[in-house]
Amino acid sequence: MPVAYGFVVSDEIEIRPLLASEYAAAGEATVSAFREYWTPQAPGWEPYLARIADVESRAKQAMVLVAVDRGVIAGSVTLELDSRISPGSSEPLAPDEAHIRMLGVSPEHRGRGIARRLMLTCIDTARAHGKGVMTLDTDSNMTAAMQLYTELGFQPTGPQQRPGGPLLLGYRLELDSAPPTTR
Repeated sequence: MPVAYGFVVSDEIEIRPLLASEYAAAGEATVSAFREYWTPQAPGWEPYLARIADVESRAKQAMVLVAVDRGVIAGSVTLELDSRISPGSSEPLAPDEAHIRMLGVSPEHRGRGIARRLMLTCIDTARAHGKGVMTLDTDSNMTAAMQLYTELGFQPTGPQQRPGGPLLLGYRLELDSAPPTTR
């Protein structure tokens, strides 16, 4: 098994760009990953779950990577390399920045290093595209994700309130100073 940042990750998982025939499966896997954080009282979650399921729209604007576990889409991640996928975003993507969106691994596939592999592929891809920094935002309830980001060298940048949505925590990784990935 390969080692990445000192952790063993499964060889059985294939990380690759999404195929058009996989839009629905990738949307279902990613929504299932986020659904555990949804509560009826949470503002903005219903529309956000619909956006998460709409992988086809994201794939037209950004790179979407999938994790395939024995022929099944286990999770996905969206990597913004050139622009934000949300045209109304208050903050444009800087020329040297890559941004991670909607990383999710369905619950039945967790615990096997899939999220780590998706993140490492994003880091490698951003470096290959000449990016110097990678950013992301996460919900404060997503403690396993925050632990992963910290293990990969991401530094917290502070909270950000999204209009009509949840308070998100920002993270940043300087790609030039981050250790090389080994997969």
